[in-house]
Amino acid sequence: MVLAGAVAVLHGAAVLFMLTGSLIALRWSRALWLHVPVSVAILGLYLTGSDCPLTSLELALRERAGAPGYHGGFIGHYVTEPLGFPIGATSTQVGIYVLAFLPNVFGYGVLAAREIRRRGLDRAQ
Repeated sequence: MVLAGAVAVLHGAAVLFMLTGSLIALRWSRALWLHVPVSVAILGLYLTGSDCPLTSLELALRERAGAPGYHGGFIGHYVTEPLGFPIGATSTQVGIYVLAFLPNVFGYGVLAAREIRRRGLDRAQ
């Protein structure tokens, strides 16, 4: 069960990084080299309705340890359902997309504005 818990913590860190990676990149731009592929992979899994390999691994480890599994995926099990928001509800899905996109639109917007400003200053000199 310890391994299943470790996978759940890793999974939570990946989701949190997907949500905040562009904001982290405002300070440490090299974070983009990890954030972009992590975000694209998570978004691709989510949009296609595919099973997340980390969820599958956690559930397999739980089963092997004799612990109960869960339905509704990682976000449903650990985040939305405990807060009273059914993962299948349209409002919950919209909320998830908004929470995923807003910080990243802001972070990448600031990063793009910085780059445009930097290139403008380079040309002016």
